[in-house]
Amino acid sequence: MPVPHARPIILTVAERRRLTALAHSHTAAYQQVIRARIVCDAARGHSNAAIARRHEVTVDTVRRWRGRFADEGLPGLADRSRPGRPPRFTAVQVAEVKALACQLPAETGTPLSKWTCPDLAAEAVGRGIVAAISASTIRRILADDTIKPWQHQSWIFIRDPRFAVKAGRVLGLYARTFDGVGLGDDEYVISSDEKTSIQARCRCHPTLPPGVARMMRVNHEYQRKGALAYLAAYDVHQARVFGHCSPKTGIGPFMTLAEQVMAQEPYASAKRVFWVVDNGSSHRGLAAADRLTKRFPNAVMVHTPVHASWTNQIEIYFSIIQRKVLTPNDFTSLDQVEDRLTAFEQRYNATARPFRWKFTPADLEDLMARIERHEQKEQNPQQPAGCDHQPAPLALAA
Repeated sequence: MPVPHARPIILTVAERRRLTALAHSHTAAYQQVIRARIVCDAARGHSNAAIARRHEVTVDTVRRWRGRFADEGLPGLADRSRPGRPPRFTAVQVAEVKALACQLPAETGTPLSKWTCPDLAAEAVGRGIVAAISASTIRRILADDTIKPWQHQSWIFIRDPRFAVKAGRVLGLYARTFDGVGLGDDEYVISSDEKTSIQARCRCHPTLPPGVARMMRVNHEYQRKGALAYLAAYDVHQARVFGHCSPKTGIGPFMTLAEQVMAQEPYASAKRVFWVVDNGSSHRGLAAADRLTKRFPNAVMVHTPVHASWTNQIEIYFSIIQRKVLTPNDFTSLDQVEDRLTAFEQRYNATARPFRWKFTPADLEDLMARIERHEQKEQNPQQPAGCDHQPAPLALAA
């Protein structure tokens, strides 16, 4: 009876290079590494039995991958496609589950504010969509379309009738223009606001630092040691922060902040210093602008639109403070809070760079155009897309 001979393997230069790299890889899948080593040894003339002993696999395994490479080359070392287990749920059932997730629970008569995967699984079974389904299966179904009904995002209508004008002026200042004219080297932009109600919460037990297999632990119980406000001004293009703490907000604390900034160079001798502020009570309206200009003739107050604090860059700095300085809140006194804020301000100024502000005046025009199209659609719900019609006036851009 003839003895079967092992399939001869002859490698090209490119195949040898790729197989050698795969055989010595530390990141590739282990099965792929073993297959590459089997083929490399076969190309050197080793027998199947010797290769099996060397890599601690069966002779059948060596014979299989040796034969596949001889027949198909490098693609033969990949796994064959497998049909897998047949799906348990039909396409219609999957679509019904996704449609259910896209409904508000209140619309279905369910006393919930938002869906969770276990709730959706129970509701799908209760409605007879499926006989049984797990929360993890619901999660996988929704992940196919990135539907996350357990999350929510808040939003607000634009209410300021001069939103486009006000926002355009602020965004222009960030781009170093004012009313279409470029700013000079002796003109500066200051973004300012107040962060109110910063509490000092003295924990009833000391905070424990992180350790092996343990995160930082902060005691839930605390004693309130009072609250203060942090007023800050941020030079948009120089990335400098000026701030001070006050027991409360108001005209006096804000003017103290203005004095803190405007008394220093280069702002004291600057041609113009633009102060970007929101519509808080301490700097609202023309009276606040006149008060600032009367005290500092080279200061120009520029208001953001109503309910548009996102256009004020100082809010970015306040978010940094909240994450890095005030959370978790564990302070024994208000003096400790003030000292921490002052020390962080100095630390930040030592390495700060201007924020990469990405919302430009061009983006504002696109936003207003989308709002205008939305208003036109609401006013003419039966108007076919692409029909010629007179555009409705846009009050927001007035």
